[in-house]
Amino acid sequence: MLEEEDYPGAIQLCLECQKAASTFKHYSCISELNSKLQDTLEQIEEQLDVALSKICKNFDINHYTKVQQAYRLLGKTQTAMDQLHMHFTQAIHNTVFQVVLGYVELCAGNTDTKFQKLQYKDLCTHITPDSYIPCLADLCKALWEVMLSYYRTMEWHEKHDNEDTTSASEGSNMMSTEETNFDRGYIKKKLEHGLTRIWQDVQLKVKTYLLGTDLSIFKYDDFIFVLDIISRLMQVGEEFCGSKSEVLQESIRKQSVNYFKNYHRTRLDELRMFLENETWELCPVKSNFSILQLHEFKFMEQSRSPSVSPSKQPASASSKTVTLFEQYCSGGNPFEIQANHKDEETEDVLASNGYESDEQEKSAYQEYDSDSDVPEELKRDYVDEQTGDAPVKSISRETLKSRKKSDYSLNKVNAPILTNTTLNVIRLVGKYMQMMNILKPIAFDVIHFMSQLFDYYLYAIYTFFGRNDSLESTGLGLSSSRLRTTLNRIQESLIDLEVSVDPTATLTAAEERKEKVPSPHLSHLVVLTSGDTLYGLAERVVATESLVFLAEQFEFLQPHLDAVMPAAKKPFLQQFYSQTVSTASELRKPIYWIVAGKAIDYEQMLLLMANVKWDVKEIMSQHNVYVDALLKEFEQFNRRLNEVSKRVRIPLPVSNILWEHCIRLANRTIVEGYANVKKCSNEGRALMQLDFQQFLMKLEKLTDIRPIPDKEFVETYIKAYYLTENDMERWIKEHREYSMKQLTNLVNVCLGSHINKKARQKLLAAIDDIDRPKR
Repeated sequence: MLEEEDYPGAIQLCLECQKAASTFKHYSCISELNSKLQDTLEQIEEQLDVALSKICKNFDINHYTKVQQAYRLLGKTQTAMDQLHMHFTQAIHNTVFQVVLGYVELCAGNTDTKFQKLQYKDLCTHITPDSYIPCLADLCKALWEVMLSYYRTMEWHEKHDNEDTTSASEGSNMMSTEETNFDRGYIKKKLEHGLTRIWQDVQLKVKTYLLGTDLSIFKYDDFIFVLDIISRLMQVGEEFCGSKSEVLQESIRKQSVNYFKNYHRTRLDELRMFLENETWELCPVKSNFSILQLHEFKFMEQSRSPSVSPSKQPASASSKTVTLFEQYCSGGNPFEIQANHKDEETEDVLASNGYESDEQEKSAYQEYDSDSDVPEELKRDYVDEQTGDAPVKSISRETLKSRKKSDYSLNKVNAPILTNTTLNVIRLVGKYMQMMNILKPIAFDVIHFMSQLFDYYLYAIYTFFGRNDSLESTGLGLSSSRLRTTLNRIQESLIDLEVSVDPTATLTAAEERKEKVPSPHLSHLVVLTSGDTLYGLAERVVATESLVFLAEQFEFLQPHLDAVMPAAKKPFLQQFYSQTVSTASELRKPIYWIVAGKAIDYEQMLLLMANVKWDVKEIMSQHNVYVDALLKEFEQFNRRLNEVSKRVRIPLPVSNILWEHCIRLANRTIVEGYANVKKCSNEGRALMQLDFQQFLMKLEKLTDIRPIPDKEFVETYIKAYYLTENDMERWIKEHREYSMKQLTNLVNVCLGSHINKKARQKLLAAIDDIDRPKR
């Protein structure tokens, strides 16, 4: 019977024999038999205990029912429960040890038995990085089997309790019912208490494994996969005993902060390298490009709970959610490694193929030169904007090459302006967000690092294209105080300005420097000095507008970031958005001002104006030559602007800023020219007005900007000539926008026509008063 595992039958038979034996125990031969039967009974109990221990790895209903019946016959149901818990604890210990040992021996490759003598904790440190993930998965699989067996044991007891209650109520003696109820209560308590104990054991074993290896050298995808396995394990814990898995969370938090610091440091260095090799060419993307099409942002579409990986999402969210224990009760394992654990869908946003692995990522930043990199649209003869369909005609490779850079951007009238580096930063942000999604506890660290990516990109664009000390000194307030504050903050917190390493530097200073990145340098392939290309306007537009595009993506992600940010740290996020992200478009002013300052030859104009006679005695009908020269400059500027726009789409705000800057500078130069005049008559003043009206009339045909910027600045200055002494004094006090030189000249040219020397002294004193607070 024992060989057939019929434990209740064997015990029944043994007890019957014992009963018979005790009836005839006065025969000496029988009493010997009685003690032998007692031995047999003990032997049966030992086998029964072994049978009970098998339940821990692989629960079998029939097997367990037999074992329980056998213990009931022995009247030892409580003992059985105590034994069972011991077996479960032992099973967890043995299972993890065997799994890890198997991998360690496999990787060591020798038949040395020294590993078997190691403690589990030490054994975990011998796992190689390559075997880390498969071993972790097998560990969780094996532990799942143990927990599932426990879960099914509890199910069995609940079911049998109900059956027993029903049969008991149909009548049986009072005494045994009370006894059974007491047993049942004990078992129920014991099983419920056991849940937390077993889960605690599981957590500690996995924690030891997790912290046994330094994960900071892992590839990003592998690290995310480890997190996925652990968050799945936490879900199991939640369902198993309602635990929040603090032990696992803490160990994962430790590994994550460590991993992320290293990961982010490497990414910042890479970003610097990309920025230094970036030639600021357009990266051709489709006009309907959205970051959600990128592989890295797929997780946002699923908007899943962080603990469930996408492939295992229940079919419909509205249907009652199935627990993992219900789902895998009859077979399968939630920790089966999906060979295709990456998203199967590939993205199609780029001219090049979407890349996922590190090796491919590197190649995506090389110059586009293979046929496969050419957008599908370009291989066609034309593109139908409505459907995107087109008859395919063969085009020579050379044609493709020449068209690749220009036509594609024209094709896509509203395609976003971004570069390979922008795309790289956006992908990184996606990766950081994935990590944050899984790692709520380090959300703040991740968002802080993410903000540094944006900071560094913004700082690079400013240093490459917008830094110009001579402009800052014009006092035209080109960069707002907010932008200046932001740039100073980035420079202090993120940029490593020291070139040499001081050996005597303190340790903390060295640590701080480790967090910083050297300032990037513009690639020598980018030429910003040629007038024909409007001083690198195409590159400036691509760079500046790619920053604006990046800022828009950050704006789009703000609610998602806000949702995971701990309440105490929310002000950091708000400040980052209000102080930094929103200043991206403010960089346009200083960057395009540099182009405007060189695009038109203002110095030449001052020379031409100096040659004009302004103390004429009669009213002139013909404007002066300098006006035509200036308009010629504007026409040339317009032509060059159109040339550039064939290479790169120039958004309306950008062309408006460029025109506005040029006109503003021209108008200020005109006032400066008029302020250089030594002698002037009323007729000369009228000639100035004639010149300016001619300039405005022709200029309005070239640009759509209305009103013409700084028009009043010129007109008010010309007309001030006609003011009487008192009016002029009041006018000087009200018009602080003119320089001391311009105001002094105005007073001087009026002398002799309608202002006497005394009045002149008074007015000059008034000008001096205005200047005093400035000094």
